[in-house]
Amino acid sequence: MEVKNKKIGFVLTGSFCTFKKTIPQMKKLKNYGADIIPIMSFNSYNLDTKFGKAKDFIKEIEKICGKEIIHTIQDAEPIGPKHLTDIMIVAPASGNTMSKLACDIIDTPATMAVKSHLRNNLPVVIAPSTNNGLGANMVSIANLINRKNYYFVPFSQDNPLTKPRSVVFDPEYILKTIEFALDGEQIEPILI
Repeated sequence: MEVKNKKIGFVLTGSFCTFKKTIPQMKKLKNYGADIIPIMSFNSYNLDTKFGKAKDFIKEIEKICGKEIIHTIQDAEPIGPKHLTDIMIVAPASGNTMSKLACDIIDTPATMAVKSHLRNNLPVVIAPSTNNGLGANMVSIANLINRKNYYFVPFSQDNPLTKPRSVVFDPEYILKTIEFALDGEQIEPILI
């Protein structure tokens, strides 16, 4: 299935090190004709890090999408009731966010956006990026993999020598994973 004319909720969470390879994928989706609704967690919207300033990321994302970023719980809640999205992607999906989703903890704009979207029984794509994916976060990843409507962007170890439990998604698989998820299929292999 194509992404042209699809309403895609694009959620960024606090794995800041992957923003520079995630945002170009957002632009690619837009260039393929998708209608992107940008959403950011509290931390991704407010924190400056060694990977960049929040205001610079916000400006770039809003320019690509042509929309203001949803960054409050109150603004994320109507996504489902108003049928604003056909599919949602969380990229990057931090270990914190994946754990909250696995435990149904809804206390950020990111988790509220996913919860609200899921009320319509529509697909959510997860692009994991966490230093503990092969540690404690693996429980949350496995939990979400086994749930209906969750699909994963293929991921692998980040750096097995210096960060042996770290996993990160491959951004080149974002478009293909979304296309598969729109057809109700998980792209394979998940682990690359």
